[in-house]
Amino acid sequence: MNLSYVDDISPRPILMVIGENAHSNYFSESVYEKAAEPKELYVVPSANHVDLYDKVDVIPFDKLESFFKDNL
Repeated sequence: MNLSYVDDISPRPILMVIGENAHSNYFSESVYEKAAEPKELYVVPSANHVDLYDKVDVIPFDKLESFFKDNL
């Protein structure tokens, strides 16, 4: 696991979106813990890793839209 660039990214606003059942959650949670504020970890209920790539009914577009509107 390489977290060497987290300090370069934060303290810019970070939104991490993970599926509740994703096998890669451990990595996202590690990045989240290391990142400075402002940060948010958004968990999509019942979703796995692949669901967030191609299931448009699962992808939290409203959350993404509000994050970008607030932070760009």
